[in-house]
Order: sequence, then structure tokens, then C-alpha cells
Amino acid sequence: MSDGKAIWPKRLSWLALALSLGGIGIALIAAVGTGAGWWPYGSGLGALRYALPLALAGGVLAIAAWIGGRRKGVRTGWPTGLALVTSLLFAGYLGNMIFTARTVPAIHDVATDLDDLPQFSRLTVRSDNLDKVPDQGRAELKALPPEERWKALHRQAYGDLAPLRVTATPQAVLKEAELLARDRGWTVAAVDPAAGILEATATTRFFRFKDDVVVRVRPDPASAGGSVVDMRSISRVGGSDVGVNARRVRAFLNDLKERTA
Repeated sequence: MSDGKAIWPKRLSWLALALSLGGIGIALIAAVGTGAGWWPYGSGLGALRYALPLALAGGVLAIAAWIGGRRKGVRTGWPTGLALVTSLLFAGYLGNMIFTARTVPAIHDVATDLDDLPQFSRLTVRSDNLDKVPDQGRAELKALPPEERWKALHRQAYGDLAPLRVTATPQAVLKEAELLARDRGWTVAAVDPAAGILEATATTRFFRFKDDVVVRVRPDPASAGGSVVDMRSISRVGGSDVGVNARRVRAFLNDLKERTA
């Protein structure tokens, strides 16, 4: 066996590692640049279209290098394993995001009470909030006004979201809500005890997308001294939030329930 034929699996393994890490590098640069405001969020997300195939190519080459090395009795070493693991983890992460995006409607405004929406006073709702509510190719949705179409999609996808009822007083609940928001690292914009309103901004980890949140706490007419809590979370940019706002509302209200039960 010539040295050239024996060494190519090792070279292929290094190429696989370079591609896998390169895909992740592109994704990280896209995320950091978007969060820093170096380019529009659409450009940052668009870069993922190149990052994912690059990382997948690295994984395929890693498998080819391993098979080639086995056949020629050459150990390709740790670059092959690292390239494959990196590729699989990255593909799994993005694949899960893509799957989620296809299973939830392309909306970005989520609330617990659609007929009596919690309103912002300090923060503002984006001007194009309901401009592009999808009809999903359904004639009955297309015939509806944008707000009613949004409500129909919301009820179908997030029918589990509902006002939270707790036994604690509105004052105590609002205080716990503020502490919980700060614990999560949200930027609290306003707390109005008289109105029972908390407004804050949550920032996502990687792309640094900002979502505005309002929590409304009112006396529960069905329980003396108890409270009814509503919540709304809106993405500042984009059409689909990939289910992020709904997950945020669920998690926040679950934690708030534990702290005020």
C-alpha cells in the first residue's frame, strides 16, 4: 500500500472536522452579528442555510474517512469522531428548530386571553404586528380579518394557554412576578401596582432577539383575596417565533403558580 493511499483517510478526517466546525462557526458569527446589530436579522437567519449543509457535509465525510480508514488499516483518530459528533449535534439542534417551525403557525404574538388582551403602556406593540398573519392555504382563514385569523390560529396551536388563578393577593402576585422576571434576566420596563401591570423585555440567548412581555394581575371575582393573572409575549421582529413566546408564557406562569400557590 502506497503512503498516498494510506494517508487519504486521515486527510479526509481533517477536512470533515474543518467543515463541521466551519458550519458551527458560520452560525455563531451570524448569531453574534445579528445580536450586535451588524446586519439585519434576516441576513443572520439566512446564513443558517449555508451553515447546516456545511456541517452535514462534514459529518458525511467523517463517516467516509472512518470507513476508508478501516478498509486500509489506518486510524483516523479523534478528528473523525469530533467531526461526526459536532455535525450530529448541530444538525439535531437546527433540525429540531425547523421541525418546530413547521408544526406551529407563523405568528409571534401570544396571550392567555385573546378577548381581553393585556395591554402595554410603557412598551409599544410593533406597528406591523398583524400585517402578515398567514392563512395556511385555508379558504376559511383567508376570509377572516387579520385579527380574527390570528385568534383562530392561536386557539388552534396554543389552546392550553389560559389565565392563571392563584390564592395570593394581586399585590403579592405582582411582586413575585417582578422578582421572577428579574431572575430570568429580563429587563423590567415598568411596574404599576395600581394597574397590576408588569412590562419587561426578554432577550434570546444566541441571536439576541428581543420579545416584549406584559403581565396583568387583577382580583379574582370568584375567589376572595385571590388573583387572575394574564400574560402576553410579542416578538419585536420576524413573522414566526417558532413557538418561543408560548413556551415563555407557559414556563413563567408555571413558576409563578409555584411561588404564589
